[in-house]
Amino acid sequence: MSKTKPKSAWRHKLHEIIYEADTPSGKVFDVGILIVIVISIALVMLESVGHLNLKYYWEFYIAEWVITIIFTIEYILRIISIKKPKHYIFSFYGIVDLLSTLPTYIVFIFGGHNLLFAVRALRLLRIFRILKVTRYIGESNRLKNALKSSGPKITVFLFAVIIICIIAGTLMHLIEGEAGGFDNIPVSIYWSIVTLTTVGFGDIHPITPLGQFIASFIMIVGYGIIAVPTGIVSSEFTKSEKDSIPKNTQACRFCNETEHLDDAEFCHNCGRRLDEK
Repeated sequence: MSKTKPKSAWRHKLHEIIYEADTPSGKVFDVGILIVIVISIALVMLESVGHLNLKYYWEFYIAEWVITIIFTIEYILRIISIKKPKHYIFSFYGIVDLLSTLPTYIVFIFGGHNLLFAVRALRLLRIFRILKVTRYIGESNRLKNALKSSGPKITVFLFAVIIICIIAGTLMHLIEGEAGGFDNIPVSIYWSIVTLTTVGFGDIHPITPLGQFIASFIMIVGYGIIAVPTGIVSSEFTKSEKDSIPKNTQACRFCNETEHLDDAEFCHNCGRRLDEK
C-alpha cells in the first residue's frame, strides 16, 4: 500500500501539469507545447517551399526530429497520467497527435525518398494540432457556444440568400439570355452568387440596361447581407458572455471529461472526485 501511494501521487501530479491549465506548472507546460506546435506548423509550411527545403534540408531535418521527440514524450506522458488511456488514445486529439508524429519514425525505419513522399500527407495532419490552441483559451468556449446558438438563425439566413440568388439568376437569364453569357439558369445563379458576395470575377456581366440595374441592386444588397451573420454571432456571443457560468480547466483523470464548474469537486460525467489520486 505504501509503495502504490507515491506512484499514484506522482501520476496525479503529472496529470495536473499536463491537463490542468490553471496551475503555474500547467501554464508553463501549455505555453511550451503551444510554442512547439506553432514552430512545427511553420516548419511544415517552409518545407513545402522547394528552394528553402533544398537550402536548409539538414536544419529542417534536425528540427523535425527534435519536435517529433517532444511530441512523442508529450503523447506518452498523456497516456501515463490518465487512469483510462483509451479515453485519450481514441479521442480526436489523441489520434491527431499520434498520426502527426508517426511519419518521421516511418521514414527512419523503412527509409527511401519515395516513402517520404508517401507519408508527407500524414505530416500535414500536424496542422490540426493548432486546434489544441483553442483548448487553452477561455474565450474559445464562449465563441463555440455562440456559433452553436447562431446555427439555426444563420441557416435560415443562408436559405433566404439562396432563394434570392435563384430568383436573381432566373431573372438575369430571362433578361440577358445567351447573348450576355447567361447561357442557362445554373450559370446565371453562379453569376448572382458571385455578384451578391461582391466577389465579381467578371467572367460574366450584363449588357442590357435592365440587367445592369438589377446587377447594381444585387451588389448593394450584398453589402448589407455580408454584415448579417457577423451581427447574429456577435449578439449570441454577448448573450453567452452574460449567461456564462465560470468553469475551470480541470480534466478528469478517469474519463478525461473537461469543462467542470469552477467549484466542482466531482466529475459531471463519471462521478469520480476530480482530486482523486
